[in-house]
Amino acid sequence: MKNLRAWALGLLIVCCLPAVSCKKDKDDKLYTANNAPMSGGQEFPAVTTTATGNFDASYNRESKQLTITVRWQGLSGNATLAHIHGPAAKGANAGVLQNFTPILPLTQSGTFSTSFTLNGTNQLEEDLLAGKWYVNIHTANHPGGEIRGQIELTY
Repeated sequence: MKNLRAWALGLLIVCCLPAVSCKKDKDDKLYTANNAPMSGGQEFPAVTTTATGNFDASYNRESKQLTITVRWQGLSGNATLAHIHGPAAKGANAGVLQNFTPILPLTQSGTFSTSFTLNGTNQLEEDLLAGKWYVNIHTANHPGGEIRGQIELTY
């Protein structure tokens, strides 16, 4: 009876080990940024504004999907454009990688959420994971961008 219990326990451990390993592998593929700040000071050149914002982002390496929720308040006027730009480090500018303008509420304060799959052409995973992408919101008073936040994901 004692051997049967030991054998059953061993079998249970062997059967559950792959499930635990798969869970860890799945978690290792998810990178996130939570409540990341956006400000005029992060724009290049810096913009003087009282507007602020923040965003949450998550990236799944397996599906290549980036999900982002952007929140802002106090813009100098209604938002006119919003994008992800890259590749660029802090203190540098780059071209648009993903346009959010079609889903952007054209308001001084607001929020939006969206997901997209990296195209692998100009939207490169290595640039995203190296922190070389940023999100910004433009207004008529600041056509180059009023607030910006660097996307720096951690896992």
